[in-house]
Amino acid sequence: MGDGKKVVINKRLKGLPREELEKLSKPELIDQIVRLEAYNFQLKSLLQKKLNEKSTGDPSSRKMWEQEIASIEASTAKDTSSINNSPSGSKSNKRQRSFDWASAHKRHVLLKVTYFGWDYQGFACQEDSNDTIESNLFRALTRTCLIESRANSNYHRCGRTDKEVSAFCQVISIDLRSKYPAESQLDPTSLATEIDYCGLLNRVLPKNIQCVAWMPLRSPVYSARFDCIARSYRYYFPKGDLDIEAMQEACQLLVNHADFRNFCKMDVHNGVTSFMRNLQAARVQPCEQTRNEKVSGYAMFYLEIKANAFLWHQIRCIMAILLLVGQRKEKSSIISDLLDVNVNPCKPQYTPAIGLPLNLFHCEFREHTTRRTTDDEGDEVIIDDNFTEVSPAETHLTDWIYNEENLTKLIENIQGEWAQFSVKCTMIRNVLQQLEDLLSRTYQTAKPVQSQVYLLQDSVKPRQYQPLLERTRCESLENRIEHFVKKQRLIVQET
Repeated sequence: MGDGKKVVINKRLKGLPREELEKLSKPELIDQIVRLEAYNFQLKSLLQKKLNEKSTGDPSSRKMWEQEIASIEASTAKDTSSINNSPSGSKSNKRQRSFDWASAHKRHVLLKVTYFGWDYQGFACQEDSNDTIESNLFRALTRTCLIESRANSNYHRCGRTDKEVSAFCQVISIDLRSKYPAESQLDPTSLATEIDYCGLLNRVLPKNIQCVAWMPLRSPVYSARFDCIARSYRYYFPKGDLDIEAMQEACQLLVNHADFRNFCKMDVHNGVTSFMRNLQAARVQPCEQTRNEKVSGYAMFYLEIKANAFLWHQIRCIMAILLLVGQRKEKSSIISDLLDVNVNPCKPQYTPAIGLPLNLFHCEFREHTTRRTTDDEGDEVIIDDNFTEVSPAETHLTDWIYNEENLTKLIENIQGEWAQFSVKCTMIRNVLQQLEDLLSRTYQTAKPVQSQVYLLQDSVKPRQYQPLLERTRCESLENRIEHFVKKQRLIVQET
């Protein structure tokens, strides 16, 4: 915000250890209890909703969700009883671990993960679903004893992909168990004989979530999130009746360091009040198989877009506008109109393109981390006391470590996915060819049907198109900030 004011999220107390809770005043403790009770009520409500939505007509599934709700209630009662009956409030875990973490060595690494997201509820863990990429990753990491818990694993993710979105190059930074002490971890012999992280994880991960490679790091605070300088996404789509040249022209207007508030879903309640992003490249290209065949409505293309970071649903919103340009419903200049937030401060109402064709394709990282004891949000960063800073001439990054056997198995798995979907695609295409021939023979004057892209727009096809700039506008950024300040989700600070 201008006028010497800054909007920050109102961080609430949660997950405090007993030592910190003992320092709180009585009113603060009461607030904490009220919040936890509200959280438990919300969680049970979400599970009840799942029970009602997913278990209709399925007694076994319904029974499973009822047991889940009962277990949460029992766990809550047990935790309360434990706190009340334990003099120290920190009763040791009765379940003994077979692995001795006190004597374990750890190393900080990057892990490169590939996944097909169409069967999952997004990448990040969610309170009401275990069906996420991250949940599967952490189950595998703990099951293989590569980490003790998420809380002490020094974990960051490069990108947070939405429901159904895939990634060819998702990267996480994390501390993993190592065979070797810190001083010898970068020795060639140690690297060659280190735990086979990818092979170990891939044996317990689902086949559509797999680790490709790992990289040892020289800095214990190097972050896949904060030290990533560029992310590239690809959005795949059929040509249909689209004007590819008009879409390519519109892409050139996207390459800007600009305010993209009209090309995203505003995440103001999470403290996002700046929508400036540096979009470094955008282009529409034919897929490899399309380059060598006659371009028809079934030819596949992709939008490749690169930026330092992206806003919530930014690429899906950009793709929605490009589809309108490709369908000749909007001129390519609509991109410049929407980027001019002085003239158009409020986003026109439109539906983002669906998430299924989108994937995180590539990530680029800086050679030296910029992180110190705190990150940009003021949160504490754990630094290894034994760590010695490398010389400026020596990068914090090393080389990605691959394994031939793991790569071979990964290719076999993905070839299986390809075969399954390719057979289905070929069968559907043959049916379409027969129907199109039938239409052409029976009704010689009928126009060819080219509706391949309508699915991507995820909205009802209107009888009469209304231009974007003539549509009802969404609420302004200032009004949204004011709304969440009143709800005490945000705080306006003087700068």
